[in-house]
Amino acid sequence: MTRVLELSGITKRFGHVTANEDVSLHLDRGEIVALLGENGAGKTTLMSILFGHYTADEGHVRVEGQDLPPGKSRAAIRAGVGMVHQHFALAPNLTVLDNVMTGTEPLWKLRSNRAAGRRKLVELSQTFGLKVDPDARVSELSVGECQRVEILKALYNDARILILDEPTAVLTAQEAESLFATLRQMTSNGLSLIFISHKLHEVMSASDRVVVLRHGRVVAERRTAETNKEELAELMVGRKVERPARPPATPGKVLLEGIDLSLSGKGGASLHGISFRLRAGETLGIIGVSGNGQTTLAGLVSGLYAPDGGTLLVDGQPVQVHDVPHAIAAGIGRIPEDRNAEGTIGDMATWENTVLERIWSPAFSSRGVVRRGAARAATQAIIDRYDVRGASVDGRIRLLSGGNMQKLILGRVLEAGPDILVAAQPSRGLDEGAIAGVHERLLEARGRGAGVLLISEDLDEVVALSDRICAIVNGRLSPAIPPERANAQLLGLMMAGDWTAAAAIEAEASHAV
Repeated sequence: MTRVLELSGITKRFGHVTANEDVSLHLDRGEIVALLGENGAGKTTLMSILFGHYTADEGHVRVEGQDLPPGKSRAAIRAGVGMVHQHFALAPNLTVLDNVMTGTEPLWKLRSNRAAGRRKLVELSQTFGLKVDPDARVSELSVGECQRVEILKALYNDARILILDEPTAVLTAQEAESLFATLRQMTSNGLSLIFISHKLHEVMSASDRVVVLRHGRVVAERRTAETNKEELAELMVGRKVERPARPPATPGKVLLEGIDLSLSGKGGASLHGISFRLRAGETLGIIGVSGNGQTTLAGLVSGLYAPDGGTLLVDGQPVQVHDVPHAIAAGIGRIPEDRNAEGTIGDMATWENTVLERIWSPAFSSRGVVRRGAARAATQAIIDRYDVRGASVDGRIRLLSGGNMQKLILGRVLEAGPDILVAAQPSRGLDEGAIAGVHERLLEARGRGAGVLLISEDLDEVVALSDRICAIVNGRLSPAIPPERANAQLLGLMMAGDWTAAAAIEAEASHAV
């Protein structure tokens, strides 16, 4: 096979932290290589060196036999390398078409050929099943739709080597399967692909070869046909990984109730007459294709939005003020869907991000003065207890990997002991070991009597953690079903909005039992 990419002896240090150490790997034409590793193992750093975002301290990169100039993304693009970033690199005030076409035309050109650009974008969108509106502003899109734009932006540049950093983290299983099926077809025509993923079933079904990083070094390489999920999980974390089992629930009083809630145009989708109840000591799981109102529902419960109609009750009392401080004071904690845009402020220190939502608490301030010692101590405790790797109390939080940033947010919320926990995509972008840890923490919160509203596009996660499951479709909420009856057919019908057929299947299963 023709070798199209070689990384040789790559070492990258950030101060005293070694992100990559003597890493070598290769990619052949028409091959799909999966890059695995725990959060903070150095996967994204390595791919950022390949794409020119970082310059390696040692080693070199060759593309199709030619040395790639270090630290130059434009040179990587000209060499046919495209990258789909884990964290979005989109301009929110521009349209989808503007984002995709930015940088693809020469500056001296008097007029942009937007008609041709639109045709190419629409064609790519249809080919890959990545539906987006070319004229929509990115700020109005859901997280899932933004991810689709990132993928299309890379494909628009005619990449021959495509790097995908957690490309399906915000896609449904069906969308991910369709994407990889299309990419597999393209590899038969010469496209070569490296993708980072924590979804082991995805790695097993989509890749030809797997390279495993641990603590910045290559620790294993396997032909996909010669390994299995259990071995890969153990290679990633250095130990056997098992996800915790959900114990039986003992639901208590109603902590949160929505009655005929409606809201227009917020969070990328509207809500229409949503009603639900969440009790103490139970988890209500919400499934659905991205963009159907999950983000809006999470924002409403978390205090970001006020409903246009209907009533939200917390512990039996109507919520009068809709803002985040009042929601937190009412005992509502939130794990936001987008950890970068909503969960953290990248240029602030880790300790500042840790206490930001509760800065007025007596634990962290006194007479308007921040108690920095207490804040730093609380942050260090979270770093230690939740295994936030690569974090320092005074370091900028943007330097953390996405998964470690997520673990810090989780610790920040759970250590406050909320009565109601809104967990939106809580394990997105996490490795297998970290997912098991997150699930354990969520079950602990449920076990101490918290009500957990779990919003996730990972169906296995929802089934494993939830006591009742609803689907959200076009801003409407389906009747709930127990997880014991949640097979693939039933969940598919629920997410498609065919609730009559879903109810018939659920009733038949219930009668059979």
